[in-house]
Amino acid sequence: MKSLAQLGNELYSGNTSFPFVGRRRLWYAIAGAAVLASIILIGTVGLTPGIDFRGGSEITVTALAKPDVAPANAVLAEEGLASGASVSTVGSSSVRVQTNELTNEQLNGVSAALADAYGVADADVSATTIGPTWSSDVTNKGIRGLVIFFVLVGALIWAYFRTWKMAAAALLALVHDILITVGVYAASGFEVTPATIIGVLTILGYSLYDTVVVFDKVRENTSGYETQNRSTYGELANLAVNQSLIRSINTSVVGVLPVASLLVVGAFILGAGTLRDIALTLFIGMIAGTVSSLFLATPLLVDLRSREAVVKEQAARVAMVRDERIAAAGDDPEALAAVAAAPAAAPVIPGHHRGVSAQPKRKRKRS
Repeated sequence: MKSLAQLGNELYSGNTSFPFVGRRRLWYAIAGAAVLASIILIGTVGLTPGIDFRGGSEITVTALAKPDVAPANAVLAEEGLASGASVSTVGSSSVRVQTNELTNEQLNGVSAALADAYGVADADVSATTIGPTWSSDVTNKGIRGLVIFFVLVGALIWAYFRTWKMAAAALLALVHDILITVGVYAASGFEVTPATIIGVLTILGYSLYDTVVVFDKVRENTSGYETQNRSTYGELANLAVNQSLIRSINTSVVGVLPVASLLVVGAFILGAGTLRDIALTLFIGMIAGTVSSLFLATPLLVDLRSREAVVKEQAARVAMVRDERIAAAGDDPEALAAVAAAPAAAPVIPGHHRGVSAQPKRKRKRS
């Protein structure tokens, strides 16, 4: 069995190749099904907005030896506030009660009743109210942040790679990441909090970084592609994805493992809502971002560029040269194998990826 290092070397040289671009219709179908499922989840299950987005009152009871939601539910039922309220434990010593917006008189009454029900001092019960103006402002700022992010990302990629098609492919991959993340978040039933928005923006940055690294390799491999008859634009782009595969996997594993630990600790051990919200967003988003940068971004780019006249002409020229080589090879298996292996091979560029060793040797001066 090959080691990861051996596989990486073979992928980089082209001796081993996965058809990321060749089977793009399959990847599109899988991604489309996942996105459709996410949209259905968002439409049917829906997102649960946190108190920061919907407004309301929150009361937290601390210093509990054994947190239990039953006394809080009993208080809410007695006060006639059970409808639309939620009670949950926070960590190992607190209970949190969230209701619709209460008046100061109601808030003080419920706080006192909760202190009596749990047998704690009034100082161990904290209460706060978030009005509709604040929650509306938080929602608008979250949406505005996403829009600004997309605009800046599109402009940056367009300026860096000098082509709008790379920007379009990268943005489509980011839309995929958002929808998948939001769909899974809706299925989890977790509340949408400001930490969730921070997590979404973070994973978009991660996904964009991964995509830009692959695109940079695509640009390097396809530089001057129209002057050679060995490989098409799509084949060189596919080689770039293969060459970036091991790096993407390693980066994802290193990033996902600590996030998974954070998710487990936040959700099941500490019960910390903020940790849980941001960790779930990061966990799903990082996986979706890695998948989209490998299976969607570059295939989408190839589809967008395959309509260009220069790309079509070069692909037709490559096909014609291959037909001639196959005819010349006859029944020679080695010659036929060489023709078949040519599309996946790394481009032959003097000094390609040799760094300092590719520089001319400096002559030593005689003293």
